[in-house]
Amino acid sequence: MNNILFLCTDQHRADHVGFGGNETVQTPNLDALAARATVFDRAYVANPVCMPNRSSIMTGRMPSAHGVVFNDRSLDWGANTFVRRLSAAGYRTQHVGKAHIQVHARHFFPAPEGAPVGDQGWPDGWDYLEAASRYVDDNPGPVENFYGFDQAEFCLGHGAAIGGHHLQWALERGLDPETAGTGPHGPAAARSNNWWQALKPAYEEGLHSTEFVTARSIEFIESTATDDRAADAPPWFLFASYPDPHHPFAPPGDWYDRHQSADMALPESFHDSVDDLPRHLREMTLDAGARGPMRIGEAALRDAMAAQYGSIEMIDAGVGRMLDALQRTGQADNTIVVFTADHGDMFGDHGFMLKGGMVFEGTTRVPLAISVPGRAGARTSSLASSLDIGSTLLDLAGVDSYDGVQGTSLVPVLADPEAEVRDHVLIEEDVPDYGIWSNQVPAHSRTVVTADARITRYSTGEGELYDLTADRGERRNLFDVDEGRDLRHQMTDQLAGAMVSAADYARTAPGSSSPASG
Repeated sequence: MNNILFLCTDQHRADHVGFGGNETVQTPNLDALAARATVFDRAYVANPVCMPNRSSIMTGRMPSAHGVVFNDRSLDWGANTFVRRLSAAGYRTQHVGKAHIQVHARHFFPAPEGAPVGDQGWPDGWDYLEAASRYVDDNPGPVENFYGFDQAEFCLGHGAAIGGHHLQWALERGLDPETAGTGPHGPAAARSNNWWQALKPAYEEGLHSTEFVTARSIEFIESTATDDRAADAPPWFLFASYPDPHHPFAPPGDWYDRHQSADMALPESFHDSVDDLPRHLREMTLDAGARGPMRIGEAALRDAMAAQYGSIEMIDAGVGRMLDALQRTGQADNTIVVFTADHGDMFGDHGFMLKGGMVFEGTTRVPLAISVPGRAGARTSSLASSLDIGSTLLDLAGVDSYDGVQGTSLVPVLADPEAEVRDHVLIEEDVPDYGIWSNQVPAHSRTVVTADARITRYSTGEGELYDLTADRGERRNLFDVDEGRDLRHQMTDQLAGAMVSAADYARTAPGSSSPASG
């Protein structure tokens, strides 16, 4: 069986890499990986928010099925995952970086009122393994048996923030705690005058989260080659998960200065009218203090883009070092490599920034490249979902799947880029009204993307409809336009069918097999 290296970035849209068509950001290592991989140009998320989609990647199930519908609840401790299945099949499994399948930002969300909906039955503290407070005073060591990972080491926080195992690692290397960037407006060596979320950390680049993920991943790769059992060692699965380029955009050292704001090009749709969009998008405001969905000014966008490109280029350099480690240790020819992101970011499309109630391709379409030893590189326009990644890896590894998986294997597309394994992608989004975002968005939306159209229906009764053949940039909403009536009828039927098909019928009952062996 092949080893598997799974590379994941956070809030990274599909066209912010060189192989995604971006001519400004420099990603030579990711581009080289893509050249020998199957690149899915139509890969979409199951949910355009961190925790729901990361849980979907792990379980192969829609958020409404696995239960993590927003960033305010943890993936059930007993949930089966494709990593559990790999572990049960003999894989050595390791996690490094951002997991974000348990709540670690509880200060954002008030406790639910009234009695809980049910008793989960797990020991106290099971969902605090990603709590930053666990790692402040000492290093409790890697978390063991974490949703199928033999060991997990965490980065907690975004931008310049340092938390989790990353904090203890950085302190051992000389981090001054006063520069650790624990708050959104924490110490910075430089900061944009136009938006606080573009900044240069106050510490050296060797202490940054990107370096932690890269260095610890390389140590794992090297350990698998020098193990005393190397001759008959089991295959391994490594999930190397970078917290960047999620906002705040905070590349350290020289990476912050790689790009100049004046050189950043605005998206073609930046100045588009929003008059034909649903009310929450029409009323979206520019808020310099925003943490969530917002409109953005030109100067702030250019500063954010310049900083984000530096973050992406630092990740690319780290990926290059990991791939070099595979070569150096003689494991490149028997290691599957996957690169993707948990969701995207509007980054100025239609004048919007970040995510939340904005179901455009900027937030929902992600890079996806799967490199399999012995298979030539290719590109495909076949639809793919985040749900499909786990099923694909289990298929490639020859490992049985499990009850309730809603994804489908992409192996037929790896064999033939013209093949199609799905005719639509369903995207869910649910946003409890906690008041944490100054721009409020509808509580619920459901979206279907097909080969040539996209429809979104919000809980407000409003919607969006785009003919992706004639309008690839989603710039003319046909939802309430006479000429879109036939397409709306067709896509509404498609959406209803997709939601019915996604209804969960997985079985959980006393006496069921354990997730690791079932």
